[in-house]
Amino acid sequence: MDKWKTKKWYSVKAPDIFEKKELCEIVASDPKKLENRIVSKSLLELGVGGSSQLAMFTTMRFRVDGVSGSDATTKLIGHAISPSFIKTFARRGKSLIHQVIDGKTKDGEDLRLKVIAVTGAGVSENTKRNLREALQEETRKAIVEKNFDDVIQDVIFGRVSSKLFSRLKQITKMRRVEVRKSERGEDFK
Repeated sequence: MDKWKTKKWYSVKAPDIFEKKELCEIVASDPKKLENRIVSKSLLELGVGGSSQLAMFTTMRFRVDGVSGSDATTKLIGHAISPSFIKTFARRGKSLIHQVIDGKTKDGEDLRLKVIAVTGAGVSENTKRNLREALQEETRKAIVEKNFDDVIQDVIFGRVSSKLFSRLKQITKMRRVEVRKSERGEDFK
């Protein structure tokens, strides 16, 4: 018997925060084989973020968590900004601060945010330490106050980055602050 004839097409749908848009179609012989598959789409492909440059370089990651009929449902597991885009604002003579912040959202989800901050000029180790502490404090506040979906929306639309930027510019001249990656709890443990 031909194995291909036993397979069926499944439509993979995005979670509610992306209005259940179709992400892709996957072929499988058994719906159980779809579970835990990871699907990636850029924000531009999802139609979120307009035609901004950041939307082109931001990839959302989804994990298939259930199948009903010919539809596969997903949950958002994080995002990542392309390293090539990060390199565009990391120039010589600037200081880069990479910070990883773990927290628990209001709805009990573990979340890890990886933040990069670029200063306007080279800064001392003491200033870097102050920037890291401010990053930790502000990011933890942003995570704890909201549900997972709300935090991710704030990250995608730059609200977290702008809040961090305005806090860090009180310490020193800043060039850019971005949340370059986010991960749901089970993916980093």
